[in-house]
Amino acid sequence: MNTNHRPNGTILIILAAIFWSSMGIFVRGLTDLAGFTSIQIVSLRLTVAAIVFTLILFTKNPRGFRIRMKDVPLFLGLGIGSVLFFTACYFAAIRMMTLSMAAILLYTSPIWVMLLSILFFREKLTGRKLIALSFSFLGCILVSGLGSDQSSVTLIGILIGLGAGLGYGLYSILGTIALRQYSTYTVTTYTFIIAAVGSLFLCSLPDLWHKITVCSRKPYLCFFILLTGLVTAVIPFLLYTLGLEQVEASRAAILATIEPMFATLIGVVVFHEYLTLMSLCGIMCIVGAIVVLNYRGAQDKT
Repeated sequence: MNTNHRPNGTILIILAAIFWSSMGIFVRGLTDLAGFTSIQIVSLRLTVAAIVFTLILFTKNPRGFRIRMKDVPLFLGLGIGSVLFFTACYFAAIRMMTLSMAAILLYTSPIWVMLLSILFFREKLTGRKLIALSFSFLGCILVSGLGSDQSSVTLIGILIGLGAGLGYGLYSILGTIALRQYSTYTVTTYTFIIAAVGSLFLCSLPDLWHKITVCSRKPYLCFFILLTGLVTAVIPFLLYTLGLEQVEASRAAILATIEPMFATLIGVVVFHEYLTLMSLCGIMCIVGAIVVLNYRGAQDKT
């Protein structure tokens, strides 16, 4: 793995997380416009991304559509086992527990990535990574606002939430493996084509189509759907996958935890939500994790 350009890779990962953090704006917008369910919004987002990535790959390099049959399971893992699986688990977890608890379980993903990176890539488990991981996870807990009422949390709910974190983390692992053989555009295109097709079986397609056709602001709705796919899927996944070419999977996963920090700030600025002292402490922890992770000491060989 090329580490000479790691600062650029770091910037790409952080930019991806910032774009991902805008999801709340688009979810609320699409819900208000047409009353879409969460999984319907996911399906629209994935479908737009699949179409855009296909057009990009066709324009840049039509030969990029060629993949070996032995690598089909790898792309199925990226599309179904990662992108679609973690999304389905996450929204299922939201229905079974508080949003804050679901978010915390989702952001166990760096832990999964770090463990799997040791297993598959022989990455070193350094003290710095452990400190950064601890700061980032604590920050996510504080930013998510772990509430006192967790009485409804069940074992199955926790397992599903952990599944979301595992699926989220698998993109870093499987994406790193795929990038050894294919371009960024081939990886993202096939990932989203497979994920989009899979999502169509979950989104209640007739109801989705009905909501689009009866919307009184159809042109604006179509534009907003396109914008949702571009801002929350195409751009961030492209940036993140490009970043994975330069940054270790475990490091990338920790850097991506900056997403809930920016989501909180967007909530404050756009939706006039209240920034609590707990959230502020969480933001400081996440920033501290990134500082620790990227501090270049004399013994930095991570």
